[in-house]
Amino acid sequence: MKVSYNWLRELVPLEWSPAQLADGLTMAGLEVDNVYRLAGDMPGIVTGMITALEKHPGADNLYLARLDVAGAAPAPLQVVTGAPNIKVGSRVPLALPGAVLPGGRVIREAEFKGVVSQGMMCSAEELGLELSPADEGGIMILPPDTPVGKGITEVLGLDDYVLELDLTPNRGDCLSMVGVAREVAALTGVRPCLPEIPEGDGGLSTPGEEEIRVTVADPHLCPRYTMRLLTDIRIGPSPLWMQQRLRAAGMRPINNMVDVTNYVMLELGQPLHAFDRDLIRGGEIIVRRAFPGEKIITLDDQERTLTGEMLVIADPVGAVGIAGVMGGANSEITPGTRRVLLESACFNNISIRKTARALGLRSEASNRFEKGVDPRGTLRAANRAAFLMEEMGAGRMLPLVVDVCPREITPVKIDLRPERVGKLLGAAIPAEEIKDILTRLEFKVEGTDSFLVTVPTFRPDVEQECDLVEEVARIYGYNRIEGKMLQGTLTPAQRFSRQKLEDQIKDLLAGWGLTEIVTY
Repeated sequence: MKVSYNWLRELVPLEWSPAQLADGLTMAGLEVDNVYRLAGDMPGIVTGMITALEKHPGADNLYLARLDVAGAAPAPLQVVTGAPNIKVGSRVPLALPGAVLPGGRVIREAEFKGVVSQGMMCSAEELGLELSPADEGGIMILPPDTPVGKGITEVLGLDDYVLELDLTPNRGDCLSMVGVAREVAALTGVRPCLPEIPEGDGGLSTPGEEEIRVTVADPHLCPRYTMRLLTDIRIGPSPLWMQQRLRAAGMRPINNMVDVTNYVMLELGQPLHAFDRDLIRGGEIIVRRAFPGEKIITLDDQERTLTGEMLVIADPVGAVGIAGVMGGANSEITPGTRRVLLESACFNNISIRKTARALGLRSEASNRFEKGVDPRGTLRAANRAAFLMEEMGAGRMLPLVVDVCPREITPVKIDLRPERVGKLLGAAIPAEEIKDILTRLEFKVEGTDSFLVTVPTFRPDVEQECDLVEEVARIYGYNRIEGKMLQGTLTPAQRFSRQKLEDQIKDLLAGWGLTEIVTY
């Protein structure tokens, strides 16, 4: 899990430096493997707007572009380029003469076929960034509202640090920014500033808006399945701030629909999937086991042969996705998509792990399902994604919400004895401090002398009293627990009657000429 330091600071007030944060998380059981700056300084690389574009007089494959860089240069600059994806009005990164690219290359004025080029327009790759589809044509195209003349590090949010967490398999809740923010808030004693997500109204669709039916045929493999419907979809690039947060997490920006689902997964830890509503046949989604030998072409254009142990998302005609692993090409979002079914579900972690391993399809989504997602978080994540799409002007959210939960989701309740905490840890921690620590971790604590603790559903790893003791120890601080020599009374060793009988039998058999063999 890659954690953006700047993003984390928006979720929880933080005075620790990246190095102090890494040390605090590691001491709390969330090991930080590496801390690095997202990008180095890029002096002399600014944002520019193309004000004129014409053919180079001496070369058919080159263009002359004039760029306005506001106060970054005294006058508009002339740049020679061969990139075919630019036009008048495009806003691009421009390396001024003297600028140094991430690879160490120094940009200077140069002459091309008799025309001087006063700088270089940059691609995402030249800036050391992951390419998005919009940038594959050459120059990196910035959003039309990008300010002109600003340093590219500031505009792209590259002045950031990334912490790489090496999480243990039981801490799937920390495969999200909100999960890490909860931990930091508990460690520092401050209140997190988590995103406000309006509740879905779950109302009926208005006249003319087609409903969608959902049938969960295997509740054991799918405890909850939530779906929202969006219409008036406009596929395009996502906002620059979202693209950069995805890049900081090691993900490549694709388009607003894909980026929103990935963003919400990083933020809340709930994987999402989008289906083209017009490609779902029969108006029904069926969550079922695959038929033995059933085939599906996945989004990577590979044909997969499924077994009866694998869970699929299907319509009445056939499978349209492999649950929790990868969608099908027959329901893929395309530039022509106008209606979207947004899936947010909870799948059986063992089933997903076996399916992903059997098919050789490990992904960020399957990794989270394998470690367990919060069954109470599916609707919240679907609402978050739908509201982001609407906020970006990329679609219109319909009131229809389908939420199938065959079995009631009840949180685990555990009795905790404060004296037991002290006995296991060897530290006298006051009962009030124990209660405060668990409350900061969003556990509900009732009682005074003995506690009844309700475990939040996003912490399926906490099942017993000893698990709660470990939670207290993590936040209290292992370094605060005094080291002591082990003490106890040793009793003389003696053999039990059964062991004495076995020895007598062995001696007797050996006396008869038999040989004893001890194997391991």
